[in-house]
Amino acid sequence: MFYEPKDGHGLPHNPFNALITPRPIGWISTRSSEGADNLAPYSFFNGVAYTPPQVMFACTSGKPDRDGVKDSTANIMETGIFAVNVVEYAMAEAMNQTSGPWAKEVDEFQHDKVEKAECRLINCPMVAGAPAVMECKLTQIVKIEGEANTVVFGEVIGVHMRDDCMVDGIFDVSTFQPAARLGYRDFTRVTEKFSLKRPGEDS
Repeated sequence: MFYEPKDGHGLPHNPFNALITPRPIGWISTRSSEGADNLAPYSFFNGVAYTPPQVMFACTSGKPDRDGVKDSTANIMETGIFAVNVVEYAMAEAMNQTSGPWAKEVDEFQHDKVEKAECRLINCPMVAGAPAVMECKLTQIVKIEGEANTVVFGEVIGVHMRDDCMVDGIFDVSTFQPAARLGYRDFTRVTEKFSLKRPGEDS
């Protein structure tokens, strides 16, 4: 099968996000300038650089009460900070609940019973007990093609790693099984891993 997106795919559901899988989930926590906390998952998310460490997430829709962006992006525009919480399999259902179309004043931590903690370097909430949390300061927000497509970039200035996820000096994903997004309504979790050396590497 071949299709041109501008002409439509002719299938019951859009296959695009099923082609790019598995995708890590950035569970983004923010706090508005007025002190309202927010927590929402984004599967168009990834790390983009080592030095300095940087991450990005893309928001592909907006809300009427936020002038065409979502609460996460609106809060980041106001404060210039956010946190990325790593999602373990045990938190998958809670993560999914925080994706609801709640009003901007709703605190998903409270609404969806997710335990909250405070970040160390920034005035922002984070998911207590998450395998890892990255505290970030905004570097840029880029509007890309499409009515409501926005990409948020941030520099990671602080990193929390749960002690039980550290094995012999390595952050071991097998200890918590990261949840990841597939296409449609499907998700997966990492249950095994394998290693490969790059050409020319001795160890």
